[in-house]
Amino acid sequence: MARIPGADDDEGFDEEELIRDEFNSIVSGLSLDESAPTTYLDELDSFEDLERFKQPNPAKESIGVVYFSMKRAIRRWLKRGYHDDDGVAL
Repeated sequence: MARIPGADDDEGFDEEELIRDEFNSIVSGLSLDESAPTTYLDELDSFEDLERFKQPNPAKESIGVVYFSMKRAIRRWLKRGYHDDDGVAL
C-alpha cells in the first residue's frame, strides 16, 4: 500500500484504494444490458435513408398549358428591351 511520504498513519490515504473506489463508482453506473432492439449501425442506416434525395414527381401538364407557358416566356424574352451593358464588355 502506497502512503504519502511525511503523512501520519491516521491522516494518510491509499492512492490505489481511492483509484479503485472511483473506478468502481464509475463502473457501477454503467448498464451492460445489450437487449436494445437496434444497434448504432442500424441507427446510422436509418439516418441515411431519411437524408437520401427523393426525386420529385411533378404532375404532367397538358399540351395547351405547355404551349401558353412557352408563348408567355418567348414574349417576355422579346420584350426585355435592349441593354447596352450585358456584362460581357471587355
